[in-house]
Amino acid sequence: MVSLFTRCLAEFLGTFVLVLGGCGSAVFSAAFPDAKANELGIGFLGVALAFGLTVVIMAYAIGHISGCHLNPAVSFGLWAGKRFPGSELLPYIVAQVLGATVAAGLIYLIATGKPGFTLSGSNPLATNGFDVHSPGGYSLLACFITEVVLTFIFLIVILGSTDGRAPKGFAPIAIGLALTLIHLISIPITNTSVNPARSTGPAIIAGVEMFKQVWMFWVAPILGAILAGFFYSQVLGESGEQVVGDAELQLK
Repeated sequence: MVSLFTRCLAEFLGTFVLVLGGCGSAVFSAAFPDAKANELGIGFLGVALAFGLTVVIMAYAIGHISGCHLNPAVSFGLWAGKRFPGSELLPYIVAQVLGATVAAGLIYLIATGKPGFTLSGSNPLATNGFDVHSPGGYSLLACFITEVVLTFIFLIVILGSTDGRAPKGFAPIAIGLALTLIHLISIPITNTSVNPARSTGPAIIAGVEMFKQVWMFWVAPILGAILAGFFYSQVLGESGEQVVGDAELQLK
């Protein structure tokens, strides 16, 4: 049995890589060399793939250690789906938020190496937002619904692909592709969260204005995840399914 400390360390590392890979690609590469020219920028598709790829590589790297949640909403969803003990929610979430924050700080440190860089615009450091901080100007209600529904879908994919009845070894690919699709849908709406840690880390570094909107990116994803966990366990799960203590991905 892997110790809780080691699993939390893996969650810290995994969430660090997720934010560095996903938010870093948005900050450094999405509109390279600038928003007007953008000859070499990767755009929405590239950023979406970056988030999906980080989940795939880290799931194979640490899924057998911590379950590779990388996301407080995932931890809550697995708990609601009877795959993760409630007693370990807080340590996992703390590790995830710390990993995201350190990654956001590193992105900011690197970004300041370019002359003229400032924390300006509606979504500095690839932060999430609604209303004036929604990339497409979407309302709070529209953003809330988007985050609830897409997190629900994300957790259904996670719970289904890691089910004991599912084909073995393919869960990271399904989960990574699901996250890519989710980003393709919602980057223009909220800049895509479905992950409270991913939202919190960049907002802490970006400042008070962005941090004031973080509450929505905790409430909506966790609500969607818990609904998915209960739905899967009660409707789609095997009858009499046993609780899985550490929610390991089915990688073998």
